[in-house]
Amino acid sequence: MYIQQLYTGCLAEAAYYIESEGQAAIIDPLRETAPYLELAASRGAEIRYVLETHFHADFVSGHLDLARKTGAEIVYGPGARAQFDIHVATDGEELPLGKLRIKVLHTPGHTQESSCFLLLDEAGNPHSVYTGDTLFIGDVGRPDLAVKSDLSREDLAGMLYDSLHNKVLTLPNDVIVYPGHGAGSQCGKHLSDETESTIGDQKRTNYALQPMTRDEFVQVVTDGLVAPPQYFPKNAVINKTGYESIDAVMERNLTFLSPVAFEAAMANAQVLDGRDKESFADSYISGSLSIGLDGDFAVWVGTLIENLQEPLLLIAPEGREEEMVLRLARVGYEKVIGLLEGGLAAWQASGRNVQQVEEIPAAAFVNMLPLESARILDVRRASETEGGLLPGALNIPLADLPKRLHEVDPTVTWYINCHSGYRAITAISLMKAEGFSKLVHVQGGFKALKEAGAGMVVPVKA
Repeated sequence: MYIQQLYTGCLAEAAYYIESEGQAAIIDPLRETAPYLELAASRGAEIRYVLETHFHADFVSGHLDLARKTGAEIVYGPGARAQFDIHVATDGEELPLGKLRIKVLHTPGHTQESSCFLLLDEAGNPHSVYTGDTLFIGDVGRPDLAVKSDLSREDLAGMLYDSLHNKVLTLPNDVIVYPGHGAGSQCGKHLSDETESTIGDQKRTNYALQPMTRDEFVQVVTDGLVAPPQYFPKNAVINKTGYESIDAVMERNLTFLSPVAFEAAMANAQVLDGRDKESFADSYISGSLSIGLDGDFAVWVGTLIENLQEPLLLIAPEGREEEMVLRLARVGYEKVIGLLEGGLAAWQASGRNVQQVEEIPAAAFVNMLPLESARILDVRRASETEGGLLPGALNIPLADLPKRLHEVDPTVTWYINCHSGYRAITAISLMKAEGFSKLVHVQGGFKALKEAGAGMVVPVKA
């Protein structure tokens, strides 16, 4: 028996490789197939199954491409319906894998077809359970992501309670829990940094698994849910209906344009800059949107760029052009019409203009307080401000900013902060593109402001 977790930090997503006697199963693969094919080849194994815990909403899965390339069977749990060939397993069905068996546990709640896969060892004993978005380490899946469901989130939360208590928590305490996501995923509320645990540990430590009634569970799990990124239901549809081969997408989208050609294409495309916040602040092309690759890149692209078919022009960090195109494709953004060849250096060398973000160190900003003729915009999530925010600051979470720009007076100077600067620079780039000109980035964000001795107030909940 061989098991390997393949964890991808950008999406906080865990895929799994399970092997026995030269037969392998892949659980919840990402869009790219190379990591799974190379791992199987290095071990001399054949991929027999692609197991999907549910129709994912936060990324485009690699199930179709893996099946095309290996002949593997795509397996979903009861109730799944797709526009391509799948094996819809029955509850309790056991799939043979070498000397192992994988038992399908139908666990509706996150979605109606959600299922966990219980790995039975050579002796038939439960070894580990692959819980997808049903059970996380420290949390459970959110019950509001089902696409075109006639059930409310309360209905699904009740189903999740039943699934957990009747299927998952009845497993032996020493069974290893391998979830579909870790901290940073928006598929839950309080996910741990840990990426594995045991049934017994989760019974003791997971807030959602503590003794409570079904109604209390529904209240706890649905309380405080914020709207998921707008791309979630779109990705779920893609995973049900099918998609173009990732190889074809990569070949088409890795097109490099000279500064002349890039500038000509800008009239009909969104320029997306994936460099770090410091590089963007130092020099950027007017109208471009900053979403750095070294943050939650895919999530913020999916949050702020509503149209999956939006034509995109990319400015990538040097040497990371292919990575940027791939990470866009993972969440369904496939219409990349070109990358700037030579990056900003080539753009500037051709005599074309760049802009700079005005910035101020946190300590210097604190010495300016209180402000008389300027305002403060804090783009952290509302939950983050429970630890305090600057007096008089307007809190508009970055995810909400495009729809709430009317609340921001364009005639005054705005000092903008988040926690560390990543989201603040994205906000400034977004606002600049909408015509705001009096914007200043407070370097280091909330963390640096506290260290500089800024006084904070705790907002009153509505």
